[in-house]
Amino acid sequence: MSAVRSKICGITRIEDALAAAEAGADAIGLVFYGKSPRAVDVQQARAICAALPPFVTSVGLFVDASACELEEILQAVPLDLLQFHGDESPEQCSRYGRPYIKALRVRPGDDLEAQCQRYASARGILLDTFVPGLPGGTGAAFDWSLVPAHLSRPIILAGGLSAANVGEAIARVRPYAVDVSGGVEEAKGIKDPHKIEAFMAAVRAAG
Repeated sequence: MSAVRSKICGITRIEDALAAAEAGADAIGLVFYGKSPRAVDVQQARAICAALPPFVTSVGLFVDASACELEEILQAVPLDLLQFHGDESPEQCSRYGRPYIKALRVRPGDDLEAQCQRYASARGILLDTFVPGLPGGTGAAFDWSLVPAHLSRPIILAGGLSAANVGEAIARVRPYAVDVSGGVEEAKGIKDPHKIEAFMAAVRAAG
């Protein structure tokens, strides 16, 4: 198995982005969703992106954002990848001419392969925990046995991951990448560099 990629999401401070990069994270996530305690504005996002070293991907997370809002952010912030966490259609996700990933909140009975085929234009599919009324960032893991062994898009596993369980998650799901937010925080939106290092060490050990 090749090395598992990693994303540290919900970055709100330059020092946290640099801690993620220093620990070996492949990507950092910036949340453009006002209801999230980890939301950033354009000025914060620009400063964080400007501070990133090369080869660390900047990902912008959106939840049913209007085309006007998203276009304004894309003009102001140099995002490498878009992440859609709402009810966006494949057409809405691909209209911006940027690579994107689509998040799905996993429930028993879901046909994940059908969703992978529906979002065939996505670079990957992010699997997160279903909690009614919450688009993500729940801090809870879902039943990993719901993920089929072979899906047609690269899978990014999210939902309640931490240094304590990410090794088991990787062994069971065999994802392309893992995505963590709350599992490496000291408070919502404030990352703990030691937790980031421990998480990344666990990912490397598992991969």
